[in-house]
Amino acid sequence: MSDTVVEAGGEVPLEKMVRVYIKMRGAKDKITKEYEAQLEKIEADMQTIKQALLGYCKDHNVESVRTKEGMFYRNIKKRYWTNDWEAMGKFIIENNAPELLEKRLHQGNTQAFLEQHPELLPPGLNVDSEFTITIRRA
Repeated sequence: MSDTVVEAGGEVPLEKMVRVYIKMRGAKDKITKEYEAQLEKIEADMQTIKQALLGYCKDHNVESVRTKEGMFYRNIKKRYWTNDWEAMGKFIIENNAPELLEKRLHQGNTQAFLEQHPELLPPGLNVDSEFTITIRRA
């Protein structure tokens, strides 16, 4: 087995490919951290402005304001959740309301179930698998 990979420019040693990959990954991580720090600052500043505009709407009892630069308006965003899944499950079954749930599978639990019950195959289940490469420092 050769310790090289044939590329368009010729053979490249595996050690060099791994070294270059690790260096590129480090550069990518550095750029990502810098980007995330800048983005965090911008998002915090935007949140400060949003809070000030919400305060303006509340203080002036208005729902929207138009300016020369654009308009802003407030609305109500609602989120729903339960802290009692057993009771919620019973409620959903009793009221025939499966639409209250999102249609998705828990990846880890599905994998564990299939490993524990290899003889069972849920109807309509699809699986995508692919090989990946993990590279670690020496």
